[in-house]
Amino acid sequence: MNRSALRQRISALTACAGALAYAVSKVDLALKEELGMPGFPAPAESYERVGDVTTAQLGNAGLGLFMALIALLLLRPRANPFMCWGTALVSWAGIAMVGAGAIGFGARAAGVAPALGAPPPEAGPAIAALAVGAVWVVAWSVAAVGAMRGRHRRGDKEVVCPCAEGNSCTLPHVHVSC
Repeated sequence: MNRSALRQRISALTACAGALAYAVSKVDLALKEELGMPGFPAPAESYERVGDVTTAQLGNAGLGLFMALIALLLLRPRANPFMCWGTALVSWAGIAMVGAGAIGFGARAAGVAPALGAPPPEAGPAIAALAVGAVWVVAWSVAAVGAMRGRHRRGDKEVVCPCAEGNSCTLPHVHVSC
């Protein structure tokens, strides 16, 4: 396995693990009937807006499982361009959401965004949650870029770029070394 394929596999599996960690944390919070994230309890007024905390958190856990599946789809390049671009589009939307969440919780932890809630009461769980979010976003981004640069195949034959020896194309203007 070449370095590019290994990097793709590690980043996609790491992104999947980040999504699974999110899902597990949401199930844990659902069982405790708590809103928020690990280390970041939700403000009291949040409970007034959410009718059923358990259902809301289990819905979030379901979203985490969906994101894990999308990350796994990045393990292999797809011959079908609709599947490839659909997976990439959903990945980038997820990366943006998770990244915005990590930035928001980071701002809350630093005390620079009081509208998002009070800083976390305990630093350890908050730092762990922020670290998982950051690693998840970076790994998912690397996996998404790698999948978009992956080789398209026609049947079992690789499509080789005619414009440069030793390169293969995924798009007419994007080349990746073999």
